[in-house]
Amino acid sequence: MHYYSLNKYLKNTFGEPIYKLSLSGGMTCPNRDGKIGRRGCIFCSEGGSGEFAAKPGDINEQIEQAKSLIGGKTKAKRFIAYFQPYTNTYADVAYLEKLFTSAIQREDIAALSIATRPDCLEREKIELLQRLNKIKPVFVELGLQTIKESTAKYIRRGYSLEVYDEAVRNLKAVGVNIVVHLILGLPGESREDMLNSLRYVAKSGVHGVKLQLLHILKGTDLAAEYDKDPFPLLSLDEYAELICDCIELIPKDMVIHRITGDGDKKLLIAPMWSANKKLVLNTINKRLRERKVVQGALEEDKMPL
Repeated sequence: MHYYSLNKYLKNTFGEPIYKLSLSGGMTCPNRDGKIGRRGCIFCSEGGSGEFAAKPGDINEQIEQAKSLIGGKTKAKRFIAYFQPYTNTYADVAYLEKLFTSAIQREDIAALSIATRPDCLEREKIELLQRLNKIKPVFVELGLQTIKESTAKYIRRGYSLEVYDEAVRNLKAVGVNIVVHLILGLPGESREDMLNSLRYVAKSGVHGVKLQLLHILKGTDLAAEYDKDPFPLLSLDEYAELICDCIELIPKDMVIHRITGDGDKKLLIAPMWSANKKLVLNTINKRLRERKVVQGALEEDKMPL
């Protein structure tokens, strides 16, 4: 098996260590403001999956704040401006252009990463991403989570697989780097369901993938369901084996941006083993070595998010 880690990719691409700064664009989501729903995806916290992001405000102030928070963790001199919470193309193009340009033009910003939904990438926004990509590399992160229709409805994703396909085609046409999020362990999904989602993403020609363990977080509708009727969750051993299964299916040139995730420990309900990141990574690394993966998980997971 081959494991092309994000850290290796960044070093190959930029020639130096690069670290992500989690920032807030101050946006919401069509699944929260009433356009398609008001309760968000079933697993999404009030922070819009951006608990570690800097506080909304002037983008230059956010960048400096984020740099100060990670000052003791990295010697990196350049960074990726990562717009993480909620849906970061869900605003007028004029606002987005000002926001993203302010970040990408800084000398200490090497690239831009934008987390969004496939249904929030209209033509004029694709054109904006194309312009920004001519200044510095642009990564667009799409929250697909699963290709199983019944699961997509259950988690209230709010868009069809065809919308994802169209977004990928449009983004590939303008040359931006596409990263797709998948959640492993969604209720009712079998191992084969999860691997089918990964196979689909691998065949869609995107550049990277994020594999995220399902976290049940306080304040979410998923937490309320789990409290009322607990459903089975992946054990650490099951998850480690599943990650190895996933890596076997990932093309050698596809970058693995994440093999686990950092849930906010103050919000985490289950699985509690996921809060011990060192244990998780050591367990995954042991399985990777046993199955003769070229690179270990710890290299990839030195950088959060």
